[in-house]
Amino acid sequence: MVNTINIVLADPNPLVLSAMSEIFERDSRFSLVATSSTAEGFLGMVMRVPVDIGIIDWDIPALGGAKLIDVLRDQKAAPRIVVYGNGTNNLPLITMSAGAAAFASRSDNIDALLATCIDVYAGKMVFPFLDIRELQKDPIQQLSRKERIILEELSKGLTNRELALELGVSINTVKFHLSNLFEKLEVRNRSQAIAYFYSNKDPKDEN
Repeated sequence: MVNTINIVLADPNPLVLSAMSEIFERDSRFSLVATSSTAEGFLGMVMRVPVDIGIIDWDIPALGGAKLIDVLRDQKAAPRIVVYGNGTNNLPLITMSAGAAAFASRSDNIDALLATCIDVYAGKMVFPFLDIRELQKDPIQQLSRKERIILEELSKGLTNRELALELGVSINTVKFHLSNLFEKLEVRNRSQAIAYFYSNKDPKDEN
């Protein structure tokens, strides 16, 4: 017998939340645990009750999707996150880079969202709007999450010691990550890495 998939929904639009709730409640493959209109409400629920998948709006108040996913990284048995939004403005790529498990477009049939949740529960990552070949051309997308964080902090002018304090790791660990980072970006030193970062920075990230 297939286990039911525990779901929590988070969307600031009450109409969307109501419609999605009805769809999941009618589908015997899912068990709708709770709904929330805020990121804080979502977090409060998934920290108390075992949840398999969280479906969120990327602009969920007040934390927003990126911060919400980042907070969940520190939680044991955190749900995998499906972002339900508009597949425009590189949002699928942004959500994947942030650590979401999947992106589902609001413009698709609702069955696509249900299928995405099934795939995510099975351990898959689902980003149908992304051309992986294009991602592979961008060296920054080859960096690990830790390496991307170090690159962003490096761009602020932090020394190795300051990076170690900021990230809570040893200086040797920072040097190790920097070495891998330089190799992936094909640069020789921190100055070139910083120059590469700013020359390839997405303008929308500055907002």
